[in-house]
Amino acid sequence: MSLPFNYHHLRYFRAVAREGGLRQAAEKLHVSPPSISAQVKELEDAFGEKLFQKKGRANVLTDAGQIALRYADEIFSLGEELANAIQRRPSSEQMRLHVGVADALPKLVTNEILRPIFAKEQSIHVICREGKLADLLAQLATHRLDIVLADEPASSSHGLRAFNHKLGESPVTICAATTLAKQLKRGFPKSLHQAPALLPAESTALRRSLENWFREIGVRPRVMADFEDAALMKVVAADGKGFIALPTIVAAEALERYNLQAIGKTNRCTDQFFAITTERRITHPAINMITDKARELFAR
Repeated sequence: MSLPFNYHHLRYFRAVAREGGLRQAAEKLHVSPPSISAQVKELEDAFGEKLFQKKGRANVLTDAGQIALRYADEIFSLGEELANAIQRRPSSEQMRLHVGVADALPKLVTNEILRPIFAKEQSIHVICREGKLADLLAQLATHRLDIVLADEPASSSHGLRAFNHKLGESPVTICAATTLAKQLKRGFPKSLHQAPALLPAESTALRRSLENWFREIGVRPRVMADFEDAALMKVVAADGKGFIALPTIVAAEALERYNLQAIGKTNRCTDQFFAITTERRITHPAINMITDKARELFAR
């Protein structure tokens, strides 16, 4: 960038792009068209790129202009959030909640945790980002996320100031496609020895819990595949390729959705769930709501 750009220039550029032309933007902002044109020209000089190109009488965004508009929308949205956060008042539009979801967390569990948000009369705009726990915690530390949902707590090894709020835990239900489930029901859980297994990735807390349980009961399943994507694991299980382990709290819905059958349940293997925030005491009203409701859910 040849010159430092001015956010006032960015505001004028965004108005032209959103309103469809200089005249419309000038009316919206109560300034003259030449003034807006000059501001946009200075922004283009700062970027060293043309942001608009003429097509007939219309100003059409260039590729660089499209990129600039996406960032401008995000910048002004964050600016409003900043003002609202400082003044501790609700947004004139929707309250926003930026949620990070660890990729090891089952989608059905995530849905149950977030369900109260969507049932709330006051509209809350949820922005979900899925990824590795370490990456999500880094975004939490820089306040790009308000909360991270995970199946394990943030550890001190991540080197970030974060607080773990345990939501609860669920026993595990072992299930499979109908034919395999019928075979494995007899003599469960010993029947799992040398049975084809589809397991969560080795890095996940549920995988570690399962392997501890397998050792305790003296079985060694035949691991056919490891999965980071729990939804894909269910699809493969529905095709009869092996048994899987599901949190019992969402097992009924998963069995119906993927046409699976329960083999058995164990309380000796559990899946735990955490909300991770930068606050020791949660003050965000939406986060308070989902953590309170989640604890009620897991306590049933």
